[in-house]
Amino acid sequence: MLHIGCHLSVSQGFLHMGQEALSIGADTFQFFTRNPRGGSVRRLDIEDMEALNELLQSHHFAPVLAHAPYTLNGCSKTERTRQFAVEVMTEDLRRLEHLDNCRYNFHPGSHVGQGAKAGIGLIAEMLNQCMFQGQRTTVLLETMAGKGTEVGRNFEELAAVMDKVGMADRLGVCLDTCHVFDGGYDIVYRLDEVLEAFDRIIGLNRLKAVHINDSKNNMGSHKDRHEKIGEGYIGMEAFGRIINHPALRQLPFYLETPNDLEGYAREIQLLRRAYMEK
Repeated sequence: MLHIGCHLSVSQGFLHMGQEALSIGADTFQFFTRNPRGGSVRRLDIEDMEALNELLQSHHFAPVLAHAPYTLNGCSKTERTRQFAVEVMTEDLRRLEHLDNCRYNFHPGSHVGQGAKAGIGLIAEMLNQCMFQGQRTTVLLETMAGKGTEVGRNFEELAAVMDKVGMADRLGVCLDTCHVFDGGYDIVYRLDEVLEAFDRIIGLNRLKAVHINDSKNNMGSHKDRHEKIGEGYIGMEAFGRIINHPALRQLPFYLETPNDLEGYAREIQLLRRAYMEK
């Protein structure tokens, strides 16, 4: 079975997101933990989160994905920005303990001229501060397109961060198809080679989720501009191979395409039709 969902808004509550996902044929979803362009967070409603837990269990959902705000930058050259990142991630991880079967995804950040090595060290330092013993939520570093001074532009940089983090059993990777394609990885014609490189450098056992997005730009553009499935430079034929690949087909897929709820429903059905049951 293809485990697939899209990005939903938490503004109307956790249970509402689960019900909305079911209404479009999804069996998982992603949401921002707080304002993606700021830091404000909605009131903690444990009862609502527990109601979602019951719905997720009764409908056999795949893991849901909580996304950190874009403003989280643990490798900024500004100390206050780094401290903000620690505060946000620490609070997010504590709040997510109330959700069952949830993973937490974040963009590693931008080193802003300090160099990738310095950025890698700062990101690992943030993770070591925020993660805690007994934590249930797995934290995922997202693959990036390499725009500007982003850390995570290649598998080696993600591996370097992970090697410095103590709680390896609660750490993984979310592969974004648009990002890796824009970053120069040929997932259209050389998917096997890309996944072999991922396995050699990071380990496929650390790959826990896939952001499934087409790209508005050519491979290697380092632009990070998402497109609807089948309407960009990756194309529907390649997505058929991606969702059916033996190393990927059991993972949860999350759409982040420029769409409304009705458009997401169409994309989910399009991908379900391309998925070959085995």
